[in-house]
Amino acid sequence: MNIRQSLEKIELQSLSSAACLSSKSQGRKLPSKLSTIRTVFQHDRDRILHSKAFRRLQYKTQVFLSPEGDHYRTRLTHTLEVSQVARTISRALHLNEDLTEAISLGHDLGHTPFGHIGEQVLNKLVPGGFHHVKQSLRVVDILEKDGAGLNLTYEVRDGILKHSKGQGGLLTPDIQSRAQTLEGQVVRLADIIAYVSHDLDDAIRGNVINSADIPKDISSVVGLRHSCRIDRMVRDLIDESLAADGCQICLSAEMDGAIRALRSWLFEHVYRAESVRVEFDKASHLLNELFHYFCDKEEVFLKSGGQRLAGDSLEVSVADFIAGMTDRFALSIYRDCFLPQPWKSI
Repeated sequence: MNIRQSLEKIELQSLSSAACLSSKSQGRKLPSKLSTIRTVFQHDRDRILHSKAFRRLQYKTQVFLSPEGDHYRTRLTHTLEVSQVARTISRALHLNEDLTEAISLGHDLGHTPFGHIGEQVLNKLVPGGFHHVKQSLRVVDILEKDGAGLNLTYEVRDGILKHSKGQGGLLTPDIQSRAQTLEGQVVRLADIIAYVSHDLDDAIRGNVINSADIPKDISSVVGLRHSCRIDRMVRDLIDESLAADGCQICLSAEMDGAIRALRSWLFEHVYRAESVRVEFDKASHLLNELFHYFCDKEEVFLKSGGQRLAGDSLEVSVADFIAGMTDRFALSIYRDCFLPQPWKSI
């Protein structure tokens, strides 16, 4: 018996009957030799962690564009906070923590530069629309490794594809839009638990709002401090899920309502605040200009680092390139394309 088989045996003995066992995975699209020391979900986690798309998350906006302070969240720190929250929940519910971690680390790989404004821009420009969830799956299926993709397991891919709620319900009754594993459903809720709390924390730090602005009917349920909010939301989810025999992921009606109310309040007072929007309007213009410029000048697009994959239109290839950019790379390439450059003598 090798190490992987020993780990699979431990899963069988220690995890909930509702957990997704790595030995029971539905597998990968392409045949792949099993590791002797890692389960398939551990292998997926490592493939994501070592990907170029994961490293780029460090320089992608979460809420505040290119903040000067060192303590604002980025897309990478958001991802790590989601992973921490999801792993805590999975461990308490005796679910597969490795699967939860892999989905968490991969859930935002397709996010654009400049936060959701980049997604909105590309959604208007790309034929058929653009959504970061589908782009995250495209990254792991196709774009990584120069078109080879990461060849992840079905369960991780399913969790990545179904993690987003938009502004819809937290717990969808629609089986088609719900992750097929409880681990994937945990990540869906861990994502919103993390971002409503840390985005609020960053907005207070950035003087967009202050803690006294938060409606008392919300703060009385979720708490005022970041650590308190995370603790209350996670405890509620764990307690309610255990009360349901650990066979479904649940929140109390009170906490579900408070989280949805907080999300709506953040949209109105933070994400759409004038002080935040003014810079994102500039970013929207920048991405629009780059998209049209590259579509008109394919040779410049290719010279700048863009790639054409077989079967993709130029518009899709340009969208892939722009979506993969970090904030600072987008700013740099815009300067190269549109601003006069100092003359360099031969």
